[in-house]
Amino acid sequence: MGRQERGDITELLTAWTNGDKSALGPLMEGVYERLVRIAASYLKDERRDHTLDAAALVHEAFLRLVQQDRARFADRAHFYSVAARTMRRVLLDHARKQASLKRGRGTLRIPIEQGFDVADPKHPDLLTLDDALRALESEDAELADLVVMRFFGGMKKMEVAEVMGVSGATVARRWRTARAWLFEYLRDSSLS
Repeated sequence: MGRQERGDITELLTAWTNGDKSALGPLMEGVYERLVRIAASYLKDERRDHTLDAAALVHEAFLRLVQQDRARFADRAHFYSVAARTMRRVLLDHARKQASLKRGRGTLRIPIEQGFDVADPKHPDLLTLDDALRALESEDAELADLVVMRFFGGMKKMEVAEVMGVSGATVARRWRTARAWLFEYLRDSSLS
């Protein structure tokens, strides 16, 4: 995405959050493809008859974002961060619903290497990953936010740095810390 396109999205976000309803259509067009790619990457390893597809995930997340009266976005990076958190909530709500309907069968599973760049793949279900993120959040909320932006938001390290107001090196260091913490937590919980 070029610098001009990023600026356009930021301008549309500013207009929309300031009450310009006509900015919503162009904004959706500007962010839709990236959000669909992110959603598709989460769902790519799911069974073919999965009840939630990438487009549905994006639409549900976007509807939730639009329905927020107090939504304010500093720029496009901040928007993608909030969108990532919203997609996470949609996926969790869907996984909980499916788990309750099927008594635990069919829980949405996301390959952890997809967001953590590891050679030894582990496949925690989304609810287990959410438990891990909640535990991490209680210890270090910024690390948990970083994981949400990278894993659920598909944001690059420099985009996260922009949102968090830190250097790319700081994000890289904290990303390694977060991954190590989550792997340890998931390993320990699987042994329990």
